[in-house]
Amino acid sequence: MIIRKAEFITSAVRKAQYPEDNVPEIAFAGRSNVGKSSLINLLMNKKRLAKVSQSPGKTRTINFFNVNDEFRIVDLPGYGYAKVSKAEAESWGPMMEDYLSNRASLLKVVQLVDSRHDPSAQDIQMYEYLRYYGLDGLVVATKADKLNRGQLGNNLRNIRRILQLAPEDNLVAVSAQNGTGARELLDIMEKILNKKEGGTPGETD
Repeated sequence: MIIRKAEFITSAVRKAQYPEDNVPEIAFAGRSNVGKSSLINLLMNKKRLAKVSQSPGKTRTINFFNVNDEFRIVDLPGYGYAKVSKAEAESWGPMMEDYLSNRASLLKVVQLVDSRHDPSAQDIQMYEYLRYYGLDGLVVATKADKLNRGQLGNNLRNIRRILQLAPEDNLVAVSAQNGTGARELLDIMEKILNKKEGGTPGETD
């Protein structure tokens, strides 16, 4: 996949604010400090497309981005940041559920976890939720540059085991710092989009 165009469309907290449901969407979900905005910027080859904050938990809306005038990337609110108010944290649940359960154009959710640690209880809960809605099957382990090859391999095996990934599910190690895994992830995303359009996707592993 070659990214020729990537631009912010809108932020939303309720369905009435979403863009028209007529373009395929791939969403990204993960903990507040997992590097979601940095990954989106890496994939789209734009340093400031998704805002990277020094304060985790700043993404509190559902953010939509147009890519190549063909599909959308959707940045979902980060979860698990303790310093946001209880009322604010609780408001994210219905907002996320409404989008994930009712968005007809949503093809897949990329679940981000930190490659340096085992998935948290919230990571596990989120992935089980994605599995329930048939949006599972693509997990990204971020910050892969922080580990040596042996550590990364061991941690990826643990992530696969803890999240109970099927053999055919994709687990991609990425680094927003050095670009590791970006091309592989874009190729997988392209196959997801091609499958929606009626193409014949190849193997994704």
